[in-house]
Amino acid sequence: MREDIKEILLDESTMREKIKEMGKKISEDYIGKDLVLVGVLKGSVMFMADLMKEINIHCSMDFMAVSSYGNSTQTSGVVRILKDLDYPIEGKDILIVEDIIDSGVTLKYLIEYLNGRKPNSLEVACLLNKPERRKVDIEVKYLGFNVPDYFLVGYGLDYAEKYRNLPYIGILKEDVYK
Repeated sequence: MREDIKEILLDESTMREKIKEMGKKISEDYIGKDLVLVGVLKGSVMFMADLMKEINIHCSMDFMAVSSYGNSTQTSGVVRILKDLDYPIEGKDILIVEDIIDSGVTLKYLIEYLNGRKPNSLEVACLLNKPERRKVDIEVKYLGFNVPDYFLVGYGLDYAEKYRNLPYIGILKEDVYK
């Protein structure tokens, strides 16, 4: 796997420190609230698990699976919900936990979809943001890192369901996916 990585963009310790910061801020902002973390499968799993460890107030979690990529490196623009929430969110404070925001199309759809369920509040925590690729405006309350427009893998991010288990964020060599 390592031979497919052009460069390590973010190592484990750098991510760990940022996630610790994010967890502290989330804990302060949601004291006394009914916080539900909604992880977007599958990419957010590693980030969400580590983020939850850094949140020191009561919270619960749920997951959704949405797709607009399939096995491609480009979004199709058509968002499909593959797995919906297991629990109602009306009146709760929802924090969508996302691994990466690229075009923003999928996340915008998800925000609108979940807002229709009348949560008390709805915010986004995202580990990686690619502002150069944005097609729609998205407000991210808790952001880890702005990253350049490369195809990134590792720490939950994949290419054709591979590389998720890398403990860092790496730039995938172009000859692997082209």
